[in-house]
Amino acid sequence: MRSVSKGVNGKRTLIPVGPFHPLQEEPEFFQLWVEGETVVDMDLRISYNHRGIEELSTRKTFDQVPYLVERVCGICSSTHPLAYIRAVETICGCEVPPRAKYQRTMVTELERIHSHLLWVGLAGHFLGYNTVFMWAWKYREPIMEILEKITGNRCAYANAKIGGVRRDIPNELFDDIVRAVDSCWGPTEMLTNAVLDDPVLHARLVDVATLTHEDAIRYCVTGPTARASGVPIDVRRDDPYDAFDLVDWDVITFPEGDVMAKAKVRLLETFEAIKIVKQAVRDCPNGETDAGVEEVPPGEAIGHVEAPRGETFHYVRSDGGRCPVRHKIRAPSYVNVPSFRASCIGQHVADVTIAMAAVDPCYSCTERMAVTKDSKTGNELMDAKELQELSVQRTRWFEKQLGIEPFDKRWGPKLQELLA
Repeated sequence: MRSVSKGVNGKRTLIPVGPFHPLQEEPEFFQLWVEGETVVDMDLRISYNHRGIEELSTRKTFDQVPYLVERVCGICSSTHPLAYIRAVETICGCEVPPRAKYQRTMVTELERIHSHLLWVGLAGHFLGYNTVFMWAWKYREPIMEILEKITGNRCAYANAKIGGVRRDIPNELFDDIVRAVDSCWGPTEMLTNAVLDDPVLHARLVDVATLTHEDAIRYCVTGPTARASGVPIDVRRDDPYDAFDLVDWDVITFPEGDVMAKAKVRLLETFEAIKIVKQAVRDCPNGETDAGVEEVPPGEAIGHVEAPRGETFHYVRSDGGRCPVRHKIRAPSYVNVPSFRASCIGQHVADVTIAMAAVDPCYSCTERMAVTKDSKTGNELMDAKELQELSVQRTRWFEKQLGIEPFDKRWGPKLQELLA
């Protein structure tokens, strides 16, 4: 579907990307206005995938919420609960045992390794280098396997809790952790050299979709997106938590701001994550892993951690009851994705998809509730219940058009039987 309108230099074409598109694993809507092959303007629409996690959180006990928020994003399933947990621990004023701090650090950095290698593989796929895609994911597999071995799951680990960790990682598994991260060092070195040496990759990535240092600050980007534009921010160093101030590591930055710089930041951060995991294993003390928090007093606090994509921020307020009364989440993609307006305008259409992928966007992390308002008066036209009813009516219309029996008739009796 395309529409054409007059532009400054002739015809301006609107190219819609999404809300459902083969490149995007989640729904998000980009509108690109192009003149010839050059993008001259763009618009972004978010919140096509609303799950109401902030509201659901207020109906869960404090100890149940980590299981909910680790499902905000499958790649950040240790950092979202950890940010929430840190906020609650601040309200409680509890001190996490040292052994739990080191074990939290191990899991979050193992997740960073698997996230960055996943990104490298997908970047290769987007560029037509499917061999890189297969290699990167193959070399990532030992990390997924060790995460499953020490937590029980390849993602959604459920290892952190308010006051510590749920399950102690036995000392007998420490050697397995070291072997898993050591197995990634050589392959990551090979991938890094391939990226730095390949002239085709240089042609596709160098000076492409540059986000300047000034624009990075103006858009408040975070994580590798910021560090690739020369902004040296990292929560692990700037506001240390767990064992990050007890181990030796470096914040990786590059000044260029282009797609190549983002690739270099992630590849070199993988080496830093390996170093952190090995030090955490080496220095992890014996002792308790749970501070034994029984209740959460009234109060409010924030918790933030450095997720693979950048700062993840959780605000929690308690009235002394069993559940949070307010829980606000801001994931890194919520600030990184809008920076496309600064990096993509002026680029060729063929480079825009690479630029979008370069910030490693998680669109489910940007969910916000949509409210239907009159553009002139600002009055609400529909409330949540009416929006839900409209969605049901639309589904019924599609079922009728496709000749499909309604869901409740197809599955209603079976559901009732199962529930009984």
